[in-house]
Order: sequence, then structure tokens, then C-alpha cells
Amino acid sequence: MEYVWIIWVIIGIILMLAEIFTFGFVLFWFGIGALLAGLVSYFGFGYIAQFAVFLIVSAALTIFSRHIFSGFLLSKESKQLRIGVEGKVGVVTESSKGALNEGAVKVYGSVWTAFPEEGEEPLKEGEKVVVTRVEGASIYVKKLESKNLGLPDWRKEN
Repeated sequence: MEYVWIIWVIIGIILMLAEIFTFGFVLFWFGIGALLAGLVSYFGFGYIAQFAVFLIVSAALTIFSRHIFSGFLLSKESKQLRIGVEGKVGVVTESSKGALNEGAVKVYGSVWTAFPEEGEEPLKEGEKVVVTRVEGASIYVKKLESKNLGLPDWRKEN
């Protein structure tokens, strides 16, 4: 078939558009692979060459993008995902309970399972805390003293 390249281009465009609805950022690279396979088909190369270009380009772009993005998304010290809540102030929405003093803290509209740092008192509903670290889907917090809020004197709590 002399119009196989059109099928590759259509597949490439569909994959690139489908990337809008996914979180993995993988379909985009397969879309580029399909477009390049269409280019190879347009110049008259056979099916084996087309599939080889599609697979090699798609796999290479996926692998390289993971390597590049891991530098932005993972902290270098711990190789854990950077969430962006470390150092942020939250409000305890559920007091500590149980042997581990598990509570709940709201940070930027998201409620997290929270634990007080070692040596800290159990969490009390309504108090302000600062996030010290994230482990999995849980955060560890320290009580925030009102003098540490960095607010002007007239805004500080009594």
C-alpha cells in the first residue's frame, strides 16, 4: 500500500492528542515514533523498517524523558518524589489518636495523614504546624509557634 504513511500520521496525531487525557507522558513519545515511521513509509521503506523506527524511537524517547524528568521530580538526596509541601504551614483538622499519634493536617486544600515529629506533643485540632518531611502518603509535622509565622506584629496571634 502506497498510502500507509497516512495511517502512521493519523496514529501519531491520535496518540499525541490522547496524551492530553493521561498523566504518564508516554503516549506523546509513541506519537512522535508513529510520525517518524510515517516519514520512513513515505520514502518507500518496508514494513519492518517502519516498525523498527516506531519501536526504537518511541522506546528511546520514553527512556530518555524518564531520565531527564527524574532530575526535576525526584530529590537528589532521597530519590523520593518532591511533593512541594515540605516547609509549608498547615492546620490540624483531626487530633492525634492511637499509639503513633496519627492525625490529619490540611495543607493547601489537601488533607494528609500526619504524625508529629519525634519529641513533639500529640497534634491538637486547630493548631498550626509546619511540614518537615513527606513519607509516602503521610507527612511529619512540628508545632508552629505564632512567633515563627513571619507576620507583622499587628497580625500575630496572642
